[in-house]
Amino acid sequence: MGYYIRIFGKNDPDIHLDKIIESLAEEGLEAKLLLAEGETAVKWTLLDISNKEGLPLIQVERNPIIEGELGKEELEEFREYIKEYKPTSAAKWLDKYFDKVKVIYAFQILNAAFDNENYPILESIKTTVWRQTGGIFQADQEGFSNEDGYHILWQFSDKVTGDYAMAVRNLLGQWVNFRMDLGDQKQREDFWNGKVPKGAVKI
Repeated sequence: MGYYIRIFGKNDPDIHLDKIIESLAEEGLEAKLLLAEGETAVKWTLLDISNKEGLPLIQVERNPIIEGELGKEELEEFREYIKEYKPTSAAKWLDKYFDKVKVIYAFQILNAAFDNENYPILESIKTTVWRQTGGIFQADQEGFSNEDGYHILWQFSDKVTGDYAMAVRNLLGQWVNFRMDLGDQKQREDFWNGKVPKGAVKI
């Protein structure tokens, strides 16, 4: 199955491969991009990415939200899935936000992509796509972000530790951003209840 990061985009423009290659080059990076048979650099749905030595790193799948097709089915599965997670306020916000989503880009990330020399390739391509589509991020075993990239829905394992940039909705419906200790049980419980955790640092 692999590990996935997804972009739930509000826009679905055709992203030319030249734009991806140019963005990589601007950051001093190089990668090999392979399209599925029959697809073009202008309009593609499946893209395999390797480093310059040919080591496979990422497969990107583009699924527009169209009734009866995979993207729509996946979106509805996530709509049901998030109901099990907290904060409830974030799950409700996501449920409404999904109505705006026009496309899902699913990045299947292979182990080699996490190596120091390869990870910037993943970040560059992910950012290039997101700048075109807008929207929010989802990561397996982590959860969802809001449009500003702050983490809003808890799907971490119980063993998770470290500081993380998070956000909760206040009574006015605005996001309040902060950095919390994921390993602190009390801070976790505050976050699950939709509150800024005691001891968290606002940002």
